[in-house]
Amino acid sequence: MCNSIIGHFCFRFTAEHQEMTVDAIHKAYAATEEDFLCLVREQWCNKPQLASVGTCCLVGMICNGTLYIANAGDSRVVLGRSERALREVRAIQVSEEHNASIESVREELRSMHPDDSQIVVLKHKVWRVKGIIQISRSIGDAYLKRSEFNREPLLAKFRLPEPFHKPILSAKPAIYVEKIYPQDEFLIFASDGLWEHLSNQEAVDLVHRSPRNGIARRLIKTALREAAKKREMRYSDLKKIDRGVRRHFHDDITVIVLFIDHQLISKSSSWNGTTVSIRGAGGTPTDGNS
Repeated sequence: MCNSIIGHFCFRFTAEHQEMTVDAIHKAYAATEEDFLCLVREQWCNKPQLASVGTCCLVGMICNGTLYIANAGDSRVVLGRSERALREVRAIQVSEEHNASIESVREELRSMHPDDSQIVVLKHKVWRVKGIIQISRSIGDAYLKRSEFNREPLLAKFRLPEPFHKPILSAKPAIYVEKIYPQDEFLIFASDGLWEHLSNQEAVDLVHRSPRNGIARRLIKTALREAAKKREMRYSDLKKIDRGVRRHFHDDITVIVLFIDHQLISKSSSWNGTTVSIRGAGGTPTDGNS
């Protein structure tokens, strides 16, 4: 839902300027964030816990032979690029995560909040922003962006002991702009639940050697098999666990694999300001959570 809303705003702002720009993507994220915060404010009396709802947001677009990736959170995009001389497909990570477990993210948070010694806290061997959440950027999570939402009747586990005067989390995406090359074959968009169990190259190798139909489901199943192995249990036993409880065994996994059609890209390389064409496919795998 979040990605489709941002896509709507992206096309709107792109149409205004007659071209895709980084500024249009930033505006789309900002507009989506503001709309959600307005909803939180409208529902505060009836549904205060909406202030604790947030999501990572990963968006990809190809325009005029150029790939635009925007990311807020800890999802990741990996590109599969053919190396014909070596007869293999190389994994190229296109985005970076915003997770407090990464030292550079912790340093960024400390530089943005120099007067807050508790901006990142090591809790149960996991780095968390304010000891609560791992990601540093998201859409939503109003309770860590607007002090007006960090109070009763919000649940106590989300409330900070002291008021804050500037947003702790950010909705601003990191944007990556890359040219699409003829040897670029596919893109894997996935949440951190996949990357916890598969390396970039393992995921790319699996996509490269497998039939296209059902490949996202195959990636999820492979990751869940690895999760079961780490827990020293059988995959079939892991699948029997209720999804709500299974969250303690592995994180949610969402995957989209986009195969790049260079002929389609070349045909749609001209922008006339009136027509936008998108081809895609998706599904909800029964093996993972979305």
